[in-house]
Amino acid sequence: MYKTIIVHIDGSPRQASRVAAAARLALEHDAHLVGCAATGISWLDYALLTGATGAPRPQADFDDLRQAAARRLDDFAQQASSLGVASVEARLADDAADCALLLQSRYADLVVLSRDADAAPGTPEPPPRMRRLPEYIALGGVRPVLIVPPDCTGEPPVAKTVVAGWDGSMQALHALVAALPLLRRADSVRLALINPDQMSERHGEQPGADMALYLARQSVKVDVVLERTHATAGAALMALARDASAGLLVTGAYGHSRYREWMLGGVTRELLEHAAVPLLMAH
Repeated sequence: MYKTIIVHIDGSPRQASRVAAAARLALEHDAHLVGCAATGISWLDYALLTGATGAPRPQADFDDLRQAAARRLDDFAQQASSLGVASVEARLADDAADCALLLQSRYADLVVLSRDADAAPGTPEPPPRMRRLPEYIALGGVRPVLIVPPDCTGEPPVAKTVVAGWDGSMQALHALVAALPLLRRADSVRLALINPDQMSERHGEQPGADMALYLARQSVKVDVVLERTHATAGAALMALARDASAGLLVTGAYGHSRYREWMLGGVTRELLEHAAVPLLMAH
């Protein structure tokens, strides 16, 4: 079960849907819900920056950043309380959001974020490190990440039907194990193998059979779906989720770090950009 859940608090329009998802999970699992808000910069970095530019009263300006983050946390606590969550905590971090969440994720079972949203017409793009926040935490952290679409409505994300991608990789295995608390609660889990013949060395004579047996022993109601298609794996998974009216997708997060830039596999990038349902990923 998930006993500690962290949700990103930034005051954006996407916050309501991810807090609703995190609160629903906290209620289902009797979990402690932590809202994490960041000032956006550490005090040391801020002092160095303002000192270099000769800006006056850096302490007062930095206090303004902390007060703004604290107000966002107050709003989060009220929303979580209104949704019925009994155990709520607000954490303010004097750091950039990506670094703060990466650190805090070590002490939680699950991190809840929003999928990147396109910038509104006429507005500047968010900084690259924030535009790639879900992948940064998924690839750099040690905990699973639940990524909620910006326009997610309805009852997120304890889904009755789940589509879970399985390609025999370590990342996919980590995702399935991390998702077990959700998979056990689902009425139907469709273990999807996309073009398994192309990776026969990972699957054996009966692709998906061994993993399905493992999941069944974990009290998961699972069916194996073998999908042979010319579409990309990401498009195939999203189509399966749409056709099954699934409320959750589970996949491994594929990528590697290079000079602090996160390089994603094509499937991971496609799902992060276009998945219409909550997406649970682990690396």
